[in-house]
Amino acid sequence: MIRINLLPHREAKRRARRQQFFMLLGMVSVLAGVIWFLGFSLISTEISAQTAKNDFLKREVASLEKEIAEIKKLKEQTDSLLARKRVIEALQANRTETVHLFNELARQVPEGIYFKSIKQTGSTIVVTGYAQSNARINTLMNNFNDSPLLESSVLIETKAETVANRRLNAFIVSVSITRRSGEPDKKNKKS
Repeated sequence: MIRINLLPHREAKRRARRQQFFMLLGMVSVLAGVIWFLGFSLISTEISAQTAKNDFLKREVASLEKEIAEIKKLKEQTDSLLARKRVIEALQANRTETVHLFNELARQVPEGIYFKSIKQTGSTIVVTGYAQSNARINTLMNNFNDSPLLESSVLIETKAETVANRRLNAFIVSVSITRRSGEPDKKNKKS
């Protein structure tokens, strides 16, 4: 029988397998390194691109916020100018109101009524004065209610007083002014 020593053959195969294993391990390591490097590069590129987009958006947002601030400032100026315009228009529309008011008061005062003071607050006028009788005060209030310029007369107070040895009725009457619009004035001017 022939004896064959297989130990060197096995040893050679083991060395070849070990060499194959280390080569495969090296190739896998190199491949893993290449994959890691490519992944890192790709992610780094994406992060850089996203950072650039974010920076662009921040610049655009800052620019838009400046424009919004300018628009708000312009809107405030516009509102201020419109408010001034409304005040001027109201003054223009009611500039002759005092003259018309005094004319109307003079027309509506019956005999035996004497005004002591006239005070206007907004569209309300408070008239204080003296009357020879309560019936004349009533006539005055009815005249105010029938007037095209005055309305809603209210008797606040009436009391008997002696003025210059005469017995008179002191009164306080509140009356509202009817604001005129621009249209009736135009119609009156045309006719």
